[in-house]
Amino acid sequence: MNNEIKDIYKKASVATICTALFKKGLKNQFIQGISPLNKKISKMLGLAFTVRYIPAREDLNSIDVFKDPNHPQRVAVEECPKDYVMVFDSRKDPRAASAGSILVTRMMVRGCAGVVTDGGFRDSYEIKNLNIPTYHNRPSSPTNLTLHQAIDINVPIGCGDVAVWPNDLIVGDQEGVVVVPNNIITDISTEVKFMTIYEDFVLKKVKKGSSIRGLYPLTNEDEKNNYEAWLSKQS
Repeated sequence: MNNEIKDIYKKASVATICTALFKKGLKNQFIQGISPLNKKISKMLGLAFTVRYIPAREDLNSIDVFKDPNHPQRVAVEECPKDYVMVFDSRKDPRAASAGSILVTRMMVRGCAGVVTDGGFRDSYEIKNLNIPTYHNRPSSPTNLTLHQAIDINVPIGCGDVAVWPNDLIVGDQEGVVVVPNNIITDISTEVKFMTIYEDFVLKKVKKGSSIRGLYPLTNEDEKNNYEAWLSKQS
């Protein structure tokens, strides 16, 4: 992504992006069942780096697996690129933590753009005070080993009922997280830019008492002319 496209997505709400995707026929891109921990961080933006968990099997998932330097969860934390968003597929199961404050802090220090899981985080009180956007289902203290077995990194996953491929665009705000498929990031940005500008125009009019009839959506010719006149003054 170039800086112009990044700026478009930074200015847009997740809701606007969802509508832009819907216009292109993509109806299921909003990750379900998660919310932001840090209410002070307004936006998250980055390409996806993924971790896939499967149900843990006791003979393969003892506490000793963390001694292995090639353990997939540990490798992912050290390899998630700067400005990328780590996305955990925890099978929508928050009964055991996807990660805790130490791993999230490590990703923050390494410059990751955010961390998303459809499961839970342990140490959530500490994580919510870190300077990195984080989204989860709910707090969870048990280690991931009790229920989850990290099996692979940077592969296609499911997170909150949404398919996430490596390098998809992940955008989050205080409402939630949306996934933009990598091959249409530029295409969707054009629609998002138009929608963001137009919604700003509509909101200003509505605050002054305007009806939404013919304005939102834009079907009235007079309103179309008003918008075009307003738009010309912005350039």
